[in-house]
Amino acid sequence: MLATVSACGTGVDGTPGADGVRDPYFPKLGNGGYEVTHYGLTLGYEPDSRHLTGTAEITARATKNLSSFTLDLKGLDVSGITVEGEAARFQRAGQELRVRPADELDRGETFRASVRYSGTPETITDADDAEEGWLETEDGALALGEPTGSMAWFPGNHHPSDKASYDIEVTVPEGLKAISNGELTRESTKGGRTTFAWHSAEPMASYLATVAIGKFEMKTSTTDDGLPVVTAVDPTQAKASEKVLARIPDILEWQEYNFGPYPFSSAGAIVDREGDAGYALETQTRPVFPGAPDTDLLVHELAHQWFGDSVTPKTWRDMWLNEGFATYAQWLYEEDHDGDSAQETFDALYEGDYYDDADDNEAIWDFPPARPTDAAHISDPPVYDRGAMVIHKIRQAVGDDAFYDIVQGWTKTYRHKNADTADFTEYVEQHAGGEEARRKVGRIWGDWLYGDGKPDHP
Repeated sequence: MLATVSACGTGVDGTPGADGVRDPYFPKLGNGGYEVTHYGLTLGYEPDSRHLTGTAEITARATKNLSSFTLDLKGLDVSGITVEGEAARFQRAGQELRVRPADELDRGETFRASVRYSGTPETITDADDAEEGWLETEDGALALGEPTGSMAWFPGNHHPSDKASYDIEVTVPEGLKAISNGELTRESTKGGRTTFAWHSAEPMASYLATVAIGKFEMKTSTTDDGLPVVTAVDPTQAKASEKVLARIPDILEWQEYNFGPYPFSSAGAIVDREGDAGYALETQTRPVFPGAPDTDLLVHELAHQWFGDSVTPKTWRDMWLNEGFATYAQWLYEEDHDGDSAQETFDALYEGDYYDDADDNEAIWDFPPARPTDAAHISDPPVYDRGAMVIHKIRQAVGDDAFYDIVQGWTKTYRHKNADTADFTEYVEQHAGGEEARRKVGRIWGDWLYGDGKPDHP
C-alpha cells in the first residue's frame, strides 16, 4: 500500500536510511541514518472500542545525508507526517514506515518528525510465543515492548541500541488512570476525560517504555534519600501486594550498596491482574507484574534498572547481560538475607537438582548464554541461569573485593549507555587483578560463556 501526502519536494543528494540495523535475531528492527534523542507521545485511548489515537513528535539527529528514513510501526493507520513542519510523503511496507521529507536532511542535522496515527493496536505474538505490544485487560490496556512490541503502539527506532528521553501523555475516560515511566508531571480532567503526562529524562530503550491503563490505586512515597517511589496496583491485587511493595526502598538501598547509585529519577512498580500478561517486565523505573510479585521477583526486576535499563544491550544477542546479572542479584539477595548462598545455588544448578523437573535442570545447558540459537530462545534458561553462573564464576576467579569493584565500575562506566558482551569481557579482564585472575576469567569465557554443553568442572 502506498499512502502519500502532497508535498513539493526538491532534488536531494542524500540516500535512503536503512530499514533495519541487522540485529542478529531481529534484522528488521531499528533503522539506519539517524539517532532519536526524544519522543513526545500524545495518546488517547477508549477501552470500550479499543481505539487508540496518537501523535508522535520524534526529535532525531541525522547521521548521514538522508533523502528518506524509516520508522518501525506495525498496524495502525497513519493520517499524516510532517518533517520540520513541512508535509512529507510516506509509504508503508509491513512494519516499515518510509518517510520522504520535502527537503534533504543533512548529516549532523537535528530534525523533528511528527506522525499522526490511529486504529486498534495489535497484540504481537513473538517467536517464543509470548504476547506483547498492546494487551487488552479487563479494565483497560497494558503496553509491553520486549523485544518487538513497542512498534504496536508508537512509531520509532525500535532497537535497544537507540535510546532517548520520553514525554508520554495519555488521555483516558474519567475514572481510569494511565501509568507510564518516569515522573507524573500533570494530571487534569475535562469533559469526562483525564490526561496523565509522564516525563522520563534519562535515556530509555523503546522496549522499556510502557503504558498501563485501568482502575489503579496509585501511591507515592520517597526513600530515605528522597527518591520518589510510585506504585500503581490493580485493586484486586492491592492486599496481596502491600507488604512486598513496601520493601522497595529497602531493596533499592541493598542494590545501591552492591551495584552503585540508582540510575534514574524515580522508582516503583505497576501491578496488574494475574493473566493480563504472561510475565513480569523491567519497564524502566516502574517494572510491570501480572499479579502480586514475591520478593524474589521484585529483586530481579528492580536489579534490571541497572542491568538492562541503564546499561542496555547493543543487540538482542547480549540478552544474558540483562538476565544473568538480574538472576545473580536474586542469588546475592538470598545470600545476604539468611537464605542459600550463591555458591549453594550454583552447586545445585550444576549438579542438576535445583529444579524439581529433570528437563528444567537439563535445559540450562542447551546452548551458551552468549549464543542463543535464534530469536525464539533469547529468554531461555541458559540466558538466565547459566548467565548467572558466569557472573558467579567471575566472582570466584577475582575474589569479592575485585568482583564488587568490577560490578560497580561496569554500571558507572556504561551508565545510560549501550554495551555488548565484548565490552563486558574486555572490562572484566582489565579489572580482574593479577595475571592469574585474568587467566581464570579467560577460561570462563571459553567454558561457561561461549562453550557448548556442561563444563567438566564447576
